[in-house]
Parts: sequence; structure tokens; C-alpha cells
Amino acid sequence: MSASRLTGGQWALLGALTLLWGLNWTALKVGLSDIAPWTFRAICLAAGSGVLFAVLAIGRQPLGVPRSQWGRLVLIAFFTVTCWNMLVAFGVQRLPSGRAVVLCYTMPVFAIPLAAWWLRERVTARQVAGLVLGMAGIALLVTQTLEGLRSEPVGALCAIGAAMAWGIGTVLQKKFPIDAPLAGMTAWLMLVGGIPIYIGAAIMDAREAGHFGLAPSLALAYNVFVAFAFGYWAWIRLVQSVSVAVFSVSMLLTPVVGIASGIVFLGERPTAAEVGAMVLVIAALALVALAPQAKEKTR
Repeated sequence: MSASRLTGGQWALLGALTLLWGLNWTALKVGLSDIAPWTFRAICLAAGSGVLFAVLAIGRQPLGVPRSQWGRLVLIAFFTVTCWNMLVAFGVQRLPSGRAVVLCYTMPVFAIPLAAWWLRERVTARQVAGLVLGMAGIALLVTQTLEGLRSEPVGALCAIGAAMAWGIGTVLQKKFPIDAPLAGMTAWLMLVGGIPIYIGAAIMDAREAGHFGLAPSLALAYNVFVAFAFGYWAWIRLVQSVSVAVFSVSMLLTPVVGIASGIVFLGERPTAAEVGAMVLVIAALALVALAPQAKEKTR
């Protein structure tokens, strides 16, 4: 059964994941400035899973996944790897990284109602209030995006779609846990989830030159070793340990780090709407993740 609170070790892992994934939004923006989205994500997933497989092989750790678990693995990989990665890439390509990170990290707004319905995790008054605040933040950003882009709100829609896909994938991970060693399962998730992306890169980016500048190359390396090889492993470990509502705390500081990173490294200046949306989203997730859940009544 999932724990209702994080242990000291889980908080440390969560802090590292929050910081490293927050910084990755700037790396992603830099990488996509010179590398096509399909190619960028294909390299990240293939190399990221390769790093994990190599580490496991060197350490003589188990790599196999039982045949009975492959259906679950493919389903979870589709939402958390295939859909998430491509929707995020296209969203970041079209939006400032700060706006994209706020939109993408609203996934608990979608995950918590699904967890309450499908996993029968109880929904508290605080969680309902959090959902209202989160949706208000989404509406604020989408409104600004529509005003700014008018006829092309593709970036905002991609970012929101990514949030929905990640939320669904998180609940699926809880509903259908995969009975396999964590590190090996993570490597297989990335490799299998990347198959549609490898095919897409071969078709869509067939003319990609393959010669990237220094900054995009460094951004690509950061994604491979940090955001993918470590990040996916840490995420799965946390999801397996705590409830969906408690895990949502991992979203609290990631948008803040992402926006601050964009300001420092990319010279982005958040608008009043972006700051307002960020405050609403953080307030929503704080209500959901930091509530004394054990004392609240089930709705």
C-alpha cells in the first residue's frame, strides 16, 4: 500500500529530482534551438536507456521483464514516455520555457481526480480546492497564449496534453505496477516508449544534418544522463512508494526552478499572467500535497 508521507530519503530524492528536472527546461529549450524535436527526443531516449542498460550489465544486475508484465509496460511507456516527451518538445519549441513548465507541471490536476475514481484514493476538501486553483491557473495561461498567438495556440495545447498524459501514466503506474527490478524496468520503459519516436525521427527528420553546436550538444548530454537516465528512475521509485496526491509535492518547486532557470540562462522575463498562473498552480499543488490527509474526511 502507498505511504501517506515521504521519508527522509524520499525527500532527498525528491529534492534532487525537482532541482534537476527544473533546470532541464532551460537545457531542453537550448537543445531544441538547434536539434529537431523528433531527433532530440530519439537520441535522449535511446542513449538514456543505453546508459541504464550498460550500468546494469556492468553491475550484473537483472535486465529481464516477465512476459506477463509486457502489456503493462507498453501501456505505461506510451503515456509517460512517448506522449509526454513529444508533447513537451513541441510545447517548449513554441512557448517560453517558463510558460511551458507551468503548464506541463499541472499534471496532478488531472491525476488526482483519476486516482480518486480509479484507485479509490480519497478526495479531500483541500484537494477539491487545489483542483479549482489549478484549473484557474491553466485558464489564465491559455487565455494569454490565445491572445498572443491568436490563430496558433499549438504550444499551449501541447503542454496541457503533456500534463494530461503524465497524469494518466502516473495513475497507470499505480494501478498496474510492473513486477520487475526498478532500474531494468526504467530502461525498458524508455527504450520501448521511444520506438514511435525513433520511427518519427527517421521519417520527419530524415534530412537532419546531425552536426550540432556546443550548447545544444551539452543540453542533449544533460538530458541523456540527468533528465532521462536518473530522472525516470527516480520518478518511478517515488511513484511506487507514495500515493498520487503525496507524490504531487514533487511538482511544487519544479516550475519555480524552471522559470528561474529561464530568467537566469535564457534572459526570459515572465509576464504578470505567467507569475499569476505559477502562484495559482503552486497554491493548488500545495493544498493537495501538503494537507494533513489523515485527519480530513473522505468526500
